[in-house]
Amino acid sequence: MSETSGKSGASGTGPKLRAALDGIPTYKPGKPAASAGEGKPVAYKLSSNENPYPPLPGVLESAMAAAGAFNRYPDAACTGLMAEISERFGVPVTHLATGTGSVGVAQQLVQSTAGPGDEVLYAWRSFEAYPIIAQISGATPVQVPLTEGDVHDLDAMADAITDRTRLIFICNPNNPTGTVVRRAELERFLDRVPSDVLVVLDEAYREFIRDSEVPDGIEIYRNRPNVAVLRTFSKAYGLAGLRVGFAVAHEPVAAALRKTALPFCVSQLAQDAAVASLRAEDALLGRVGSLVCERTRVYDGLVAQGWTVPETHANFVWLRLGEATAGFAAACEEAGVVVRPFAGEGVRVTIGESEANDIFLRVAESYRKEKF
Repeated sequence: MSETSGKSGASGTGPKLRAALDGIPTYKPGKPAASAGEGKPVAYKLSSNENPYPPLPGVLESAMAAAGAFNRYPDAACTGLMAEISERFGVPVTHLATGTGSVGVAQQLVQSTAGPGDEVLYAWRSFEAYPIIAQISGATPVQVPLTEGDVHDLDAMADAITDRTRLIFICNPNNPTGTVVRRAELERFLDRVPSDVLVVLDEAYREFIRDSEVPDGIEIYRNRPNVAVLRTFSKAYGLAGLRVGFAVAHEPVAAALRKTALPFCVSQLAQDAAVASLRAEDALLGRVGSLVCERTRVYDGLVAQGWTVPETHANFVWLRLGEATAGFAAACEEAGVVVRPFAGEGVRVTIGESEANDIFLRVAESYRKEKF
């Protein structure tokens, strides 16, 4: 070590990091399923809301073709994907922005609207990335508790708006509870939000909704300049490993998102796979329909066992277990399914393969009989 470098490190303080990073919670991904060993059951991962089906027809071939050119940078403007999304959803290309999954675009939204002294408002519990991306930008996260039925309390959220509020997240369906905000209550809430506050409708699970009273956020955004919509290819489309999502917003907001995006953040492989997925809509609807049927079976099974389960409109179910959360998650893992525990609150369980769902239902039944 040189004399100069030795002196620079003598105080032992190290580089100065942003104070805004203090206390930021670490995002906890769903625990992977352990490999089945001798005498152990086959393990299924029901902890990350992944689609259990393989890629849609034509998607793998498209991705493999793109992989042959990954010595080149991807199209930074996502030209082909943006055009496909524009046509599919009937929105101008200038109203679109892409990113690394909807969570990547959510971070761009916060970076575009909020900084130190500003507030980002959302329900809690909701998507656990919200407080992280708010604090990374130096903004103050404001959490409004869900109702007793695990639904957004929109009246309380409207009351929590201040002159420092810059962005509001509405996760619809809500992750991890699966509950929804319906059209009348959402419109009433939006009417109370100041026009200079951006409301983000996070619709990562939109394709799984079967309730006609739950509005399509893209229809809501058309006449409201302060509304943006998040969508992803990770869930229904089954591209979780490729990290591609998008926002639909009016031009000033969409332009800001494109400015805050990291260059080349969406790989060409992801872009081409997303285009192919949009073109395989018939197959997509069939797979989503099958998952919805399984969701109904699992939900009905839990209710029949005596559990109180909020009606779910996503590809998962939520069990509020309180202090029994860790024990229940351990029992599931021992039986061969990995679920997503939220310490002291409950577990979120993805709708997976029928065999995995059967295991989960057996564990839930036996655990209820033993512990409740």
